[in-house]
Amino acid sequence: MVRRERTVALATLALLQVFVGASGAYVLREGGRDTRAVERTVATPPPSPAPVPIVTSGPVLASAADGSLPGKGTLAARLSGALKDRALGRNVAAVVVDVAGRDTLYSSRSGAGLTPASTTKIVTAVAALSALGPDARVATRVVRPKKGSVTLVGGGDPTLAGPAAGTPGYPRPATLATLAARTAKALKAAGTTSVRLAYDDSLFTGPRTAPGWKPGYVPEGSVAPVSALMIDEGRENPRGDARYADPPRSAAEAFASLLGRYKIKVDGPVRRAKAAPSAAEVARVESPPVYELVEHMLTASDNDLAEALVHLVAIKEGREGSFAGAAGAVRDLMKRLGVAGVSVHDGSGLSTRNRITPAALVRLVALSASPAHPRLRAVISGLPVAGFTGTLGKRYAKDDTRPGAGMVRAKTGTLNGVNTLAGLARTTDGRLVAFAFMADDVADPDGAEAALDRLAAIVSRCGCS
Repeated sequence: MVRRERTVALATLALLQVFVGASGAYVLREGGRDTRAVERTVATPPPSPAPVPIVTSGPVLASAADGSLPGKGTLAARLSGALKDRALGRNVAAVVVDVAGRDTLYSSRSGAGLTPASTTKIVTAVAALSALGPDARVATRVVRPKKGSVTLVGGGDPTLAGPAAGTPGYPRPATLATLAARTAKALKAAGTTSVRLAYDDSLFTGPRTAPGWKPGYVPEGSVAPVSALMIDEGRENPRGDARYADPPRSAAEAFASLLGRYKIKVDGPVRRAKAAPSAAEVARVESPPVYELVEHMLTASDNDLAEALVHLVAIKEGREGSFAGAAGAVRDLMKRLGVAGVSVHDGSGLSTRNRITPAALVRLVALSASPAHPRLRAVISGLPVAGFTGTLGKRYAKDDTRPGAGMVRAKTGTLNGVNTLAGLARTTDGRLVAFAFMADDVADPDGAEAALDRLAAIVSRCGCS
């Protein structure tokens, strides 16, 4: 069974800052945040609740060479000792790199490909921001293939909120209720009060589970069967773990029920059918921008969102929207970025077939922290802050790890036998460094987690002169 990484409430607002996408980029529709470019729908939604303040685990760590380099010998001695912790098992690799100068400060088997678990999401985040752009949005649409019929078309947004969703947080998702209201208004304006309803989930193709996924992942609620159309990330209850066996059909049935609330009768059962590209659009809703989705994916270690993003990357790169297409697209993108040592079969890191080197993870973190790559900055703003947010929210409270609280931002990784940690730390001399610590032969997961935290804390408190 996967040890699921739980989201922890965002805290200490003074430490947090919103990071926005750097450019109005290429979309799944053009426009980004420029309201003049937003496409108008045929009908307006019902009144929305008051906006929720945007709070993210923002960049407490900026890229800068404003401190002296840690002494390599002292840092190496401290890390080498800590890496011998038995809880980490027999297959351990590590690397620490200066972000500004790219000097390697410590390396132990940094070129070895290990099972990365959820640190795979760093790769997914870089791929999504590079290929889709930070300001892209994902549309869920309703089209009219012929008179008397409408089709709900999934665009790959797993965050689409269903009827049972509670008060939205950050990022604020699109809602199925808004889409139903817009659809009903448009239909009534055209004199239509009853329709037949189909749904189209054909954007994503191939198997709904990835190579290397264990059979229990879906039943235990670690992830939903991957589909281009779903609500509440395929959850039967937005606050629970149980997943729909057929997320797109369940989304369509929920949509049919919502149309009924708006006095549009749905004749007969919903059916699956591919909509013609020429079908006229009736209504649409759009996801938050990709940079917000990436931040949430990293902070919360959201498996469903990771898989949707990597499938969308495949499509944007001209491949099929499948696990195989995503693997090929990521490979191409890593090559263009000059990053070697990445071989993945999914976007979430649930696949036991994934192999990533510590050197590759550090390279991606360093690129994201660099002013030369502003499109990637949401990778940094999305990394959990030690002791405060996301999957690091309840860590870094012990005496030997407390110095890392607030000074370490890192993505965690946890599978059976695997514990990993990769991110950034500011040393006591003010130097920003990137690190990756990986272990994939772990028998004591709690002990390994604590050992990884100690390693990052050693880096953060090292002046090492």
